[in-house]
Amino acid sequence: MQRRTLASALLCALALSACTTVGPAQKQQPTARQPADEADRDIAAVAPTAPPAPPAPLAEQRSLERIVVTGAKRSKRAVADGGAPAYAPAAALAMPAPPPYWQPSNTEKYADHEDNPVHRASEQPVSTFSIDVDTGSYSNVRRMLRQGVRPPADAVRAEEMINYFSYGHPAPASRQTPFRVTTELSPAPWNGKRQLLMVGIKGYDVPKATLPPANLVFLIDTSGSMESPDKLPLLKQAFTQLARELRAQDKVSIVVYAGSAGLVLPPTPGDRQGEILAALDRLQAGGSTNGGDGIRLAYATARQGFVAGGVNRVILATDGDFNVGTVDQGALETLVADQRKSGIALTTLGFGEGNYNDAMAEKLADVGDGNHAYIDTPREARKVLVEQMGATLLTIAKDVKIQIEFNPAQVAEYRLIGYENRVLRREDFANDKVDAGDIGAGHEVTALYEITPAGSGAEQLPPLRYGTEAGPATGAKAGELAELRLRYKRPGEQTSQLIATPILRSALRAQPSPTLRFAAAVAAYADALRGGTHLANWNWGDIAREARGALGEDRTQQRAEFVQLVEQARALTDGDAPKVGMVAE
Repeated sequence: MQRRTLASALLCALALSACTTVGPAQKQQPTARQPADEADRDIAAVAPTAPPAPPAPLAEQRSLERIVVTGAKRSKRAVADGGAPAYAPAAALAMPAPPPYWQPSNTEKYADHEDNPVHRASEQPVSTFSIDVDTGSYSNVRRMLRQGVRPPADAVRAEEMINYFSYGHPAPASRQTPFRVTTELSPAPWNGKRQLLMVGIKGYDVPKATLPPANLVFLIDTSGSMESPDKLPLLKQAFTQLARELRAQDKVSIVVYAGSAGLVLPPTPGDRQGEILAALDRLQAGGSTNGGDGIRLAYATARQGFVAGGVNRVILATDGDFNVGTVDQGALETLVADQRKSGIALTTLGFGEGNYNDAMAEKLADVGDGNHAYIDTPREARKVLVEQMGATLLTIAKDVKIQIEFNPAQVAEYRLIGYENRVLRREDFANDKVDAGDIGAGHEVTALYEITPAGSGAEQLPPLRYGTEAGPATGAKAGELAELRLRYKRPGEQTSQLIATPILRSALRAQPSPTLRFAAAVAAYADALRGGTHLANWNWGDIAREARGALGEDRTQQRAEFVQLVEQARALTDGDAPKVGMVAE
């Protein structure tokens, strides 16, 4: 039966026609080389026969032939050695191999968003938003620029660009308050008549050795589209790095999904790395993408291994859409939002290109009380899954919201840079039922406001015919530019706590610190990639020059790499005049 199936798949690919093989699903039987242990018994899910692959263009004939022939040889070798065929996702162990994956065109998806508008402080003095520690936009845009592709504007989220970098914000003096809030105010580099206000948040750090036990579920997309080197092979490298950091008190499980979902590795102590790495090594791509069932099984597995007082998290790694089972994004968001109430968070990791669904991955992380990153290189995998994992795993403050009330006597206009999908209504700030972002141990959060001082002559909004100008402030508040308020909940608590501090006009620095200079360069880079509508006369050369002048110590060379990306972005546009133009969709 197996030989007939492989031969049939080979003939179908060579004829460039669609082909499916229908037969009863059967459970994978144990062999001498593959004992029927608990993990194997759990991988008994049955999936419907994969849909036929569309005929491939003639130019792809050789590639398709090579995929089928290679897969046939690999399976024949495994059977000849007395073992099972090479691992395929869950149901594929019990079914004939699906036809080769065929990706017809670029179907990448990004959520539409407009830049935050300029607000007149006399009309709308209060700005409220949820913090965000995602960084996926930066590395995804980096991937496109390195390929010579002009990133679509909606792929660029300024707050994720800015927060990709560490700015050395001061840490709290003790754990009594889980983080410290600082501000800096200086002239805006692209318009000296305006000002930049930087808000920095730094969470207290926790040594890795003192982190509570972790219960992690790796939820891995093993559908056919994951076959390319920048997807499943890179994903396996990434999770291997994380697995090697686990301790004996930690537990890890592996759930995969393609046509259906399956448990590859039940909750396993972190010091049994041989079993964990062997399970990762067996993963192969094939089939459709039933992410909904995968999410359900992953949460069920996380509940099975739940650690009270510890870290409980599902880490979803995927390249694209869910196209079988629950495919509606709204339904998936509801599913994840319901599960977070059980104390299990969701982190999403994006991989690959062509069908990457950034919009879904970023949103699921938001509603799952987690974070989103995009892995484009082994180095990025180490940064996200090893160097920053402590901050990712241990949440020290939940539902963190920032609110700034500007003094109309001092501020004519303001604009929040980025955070468009994190903006909250004014009344949401004190409403503890409204979800917001979380901060992990050692996390930094950075936000920038562009401010137009009253009477500066740099206003962007025309005067109102019937409006009334703000009168001069008097008394103790006359020297206040704004008041910064921050609300947060400690883990396990339902009532938020408030931190409030004034931002004084006298805090204005004549020259920005290197920290603010670099953050401003990154913000300008994001704006230029989206069209450069807020940069006045600034151009790509100005952005590169500002970044070079603020590299600092740069031990990781991330800032030097950023300067290279600025130059690559410049080369993809018309000289020093950034314009919107999309190659990917």
